[in-house]
Amino acid sequence: QAIVDAVNGLNADVIAVTGDLVDGSVRDLSAHIEPLARLSARHGAYFVTGNHEYYSGERAWTAEFERLGLRVLMNEHVVLSHEGARLVLAGVADYSAHHFNPEQKSDPARALRDAPPDAAARILLAHQPRSAQAAAAAGFDLQLSGHTHGGQFWPWIFFVRLQQPFTAGLHRLNDLWVYISRG
Repeated sequence: QAIVDAVNGLNADVIAVTGDLVDGSVRDLSAHIEPLARLSARHGAYFVTGNHEYYSGERAWTAEFERLGLRVLMNEHVVLSHEGARLVLAGVADYSAHHFNPEQKSDPARALRDAPPDAAARILLAHQPRSAQAAAAAGFDLQLSGHTHGGQFWPWIFFVRLQQPFTAGLHRLNDLWVYISRG
């Protein structure tokens, strides 16, 4: 509840949750995330799956997040209008989702399909930074990610860069800005 109160206190235009919200079953954890139902932003709260949702039963969690009012973006986008400008907000399934469900292969190009070409910005929510190459090729302007926790712990901090192009902070990949939260 304290986190929800802090987020709501920001009077945000949009709330974006980039996965790994849970690590366990809906039965065991639903009471702990119930306060998320009170998240409030002018244009809504959006969620994309992380690898831990797949470890914990993605279908059940997706239904629970939607019940709580989070819009789950699964290789799709929404168009938000704000002060006369249109913004494309897209989300992809976790980069490794296809190992759990072949129909949910992460696909930034598909997430952007049929988006208005005159949008002021195209933002992608993608749990893992390694979605950035496909996001740049698809034409996104900004990717918001998590997953790496800044490298997590020693000695993993030396190896995470072999899997992820970036581990924390703001980076540039061609025309795409990539921001990775430490989580």
